[in-house]
Amino acid sequence: MTDHLTLLQMNDSHGYLEPHQELFYAAGPPGYRTAGGYSRIAALFEETRDAHPDQVLAFDCGDTIHGTYPAVQSEGEALVPVLNALGFDAMTSHWEFAYGPEQFRKVAGRLDYPVLADNCYDDATGSLVFPPYTVCETEGLQVGVIGIAATIVDKVMPDSFSKGIHFSLGNEELPGHIAHLRDDEGVDLVVAISHLGFPQEVKLAREVDGIDVLLSGHTHNRLFEPAVVNDTVIIQSGCHGSFIGRLDLTVENRRVKRFDHELIVIGEEIRPDPGVEEMVGKVMDPHRERLSRVVGETRIGLNRNTVIEATMDNFLLQALIDVTGARMAFSNGWRYGAPVPPGPLTANDLWNIIPVNPPVSTVEITGRELRAMMEENLERTFSRDPYGQMGGYVKRCMGVTLYCRIENPPGLRIQEFFVGGRRLDPDAVYHAAFVTGQGVPPAYGKNRENLDIRAIEALERYLSRGPVNADLRGSVTAI
Repeated sequence: MTDHLTLLQMNDSHGYLEPHQELFYAAGPPGYRTAGGYSRIAALFEETRDAHPDQVLAFDCGDTIHGTYPAVQSEGEALVPVLNALGFDAMTSHWEFAYGPEQFRKVAGRLDYPVLADNCYDDATGSLVFPPYTVCETEGLQVGVIGIAATIVDKVMPDSFSKGIHFSLGNEELPGHIAHLRDDEGVDLVVAISHLGFPQEVKLAREVDGIDVLLSGHTHNRLFEPAVVNDTVIIQSGCHGSFIGRLDLTVENRRVKRFDHELIVIGEEIRPDPGVEEMVGKVMDPHRERLSRVVGETRIGLNRNTVIEATMDNFLLQALIDVTGARMAFSNGWRYGAPVPPGPLTANDLWNIIPVNPPVSTVEITGRELRAMMEENLERTFSRDPYGQMGGYVKRCMGVTLYCRIENPPGLRIQEFFVGGRRLDPDAVYHAAFVTGQGVPPAYGKNRENLDIRAIEALERYLSRGPVNADLRGSVTAI
């Protein structure tokens, strides 16, 4: 007997309720155009379900309720009615823990579908915080769905994210759940929804048999063609809700016999769903006046689409140095943050750049610590073992210049390191700026000071001096 199943995937939407600018690559320079918006996603979902009644499942791979002003200010709660209207069948998580595990449990309890994580454990009891799997029924098929949350939450994120809980990689738990779903539940297919990151999930698929489809998240890959690894079909679908992945499966005898895939751009040609558009309006309207205020101008497109250095973060680092007088500045290698084309900058753009708006901090750090900190970051970004990749992009730097060989072993990647045109002195003490909780980990430096100014105010002060020019400077160069 032959059955058909359509899977829809959203990953790493980061709270982008409305259409926004997105960066698109081309044969020449990349360009900016409008994409995304939950009302458009809802319309796409509805159209797909109408065309294939009882044959469609939709999944969210996480990084959903954090990343924009209304998401952060409501600690994720503002998005719940909208997400329920989209009708997902299950999700997993990462930045959802940013408000603390208890708040995420509260939000999860209001969703009409389960949060799944086979690798998130309660410290006190050792039991799972969320169910590891669910079974979804379609016309003719039973689909077992296993969730894997981001393993890095308790390893490299602020301690408050994982208070009272801890995370495994989830790979050791998978075979038992797959066997149970196959043998005891009698499912026809096993689908994993994961937020480990594409390199990690490719390795996991090689190691674990029996996953028919793996919906990937975390690393913002735009996969125009699926990866097939150990008979597992893997897709990932960009970020910010600018793309939705569609995977059409032909199933025979409990196996995928054929698949077709499309990475769908959520563009302006998709007519918004009126009901969801109204819901989004109710979330956004109280903030529009504040967020639409023009605060400055940028002469260069600001984005975080590049691994080693990014214009958006150069803008942030310039502001940190300007407000502190520090010699250098560091920030986290975040991936999220909708691009901003050259032209006016609004308050909303600033909140998208750094939605938590942490205090600005300074620290005294030795040259030896600077080198160790950057070696650690390069390993977490480029580890040869995908399971060792536990960060975002390379730490953003300004006021330093370093040259590295990505292919070198851990701790030996940096070839040259300069500060202010002079070679790094391992015994010298340097004054560095960063945003509290990100940029310079607690293990490095001393005499930390949180200033009486937050990141958004620092950005606005810097903008008051004139238009931004945040070109790539080669602060970190792979040689």
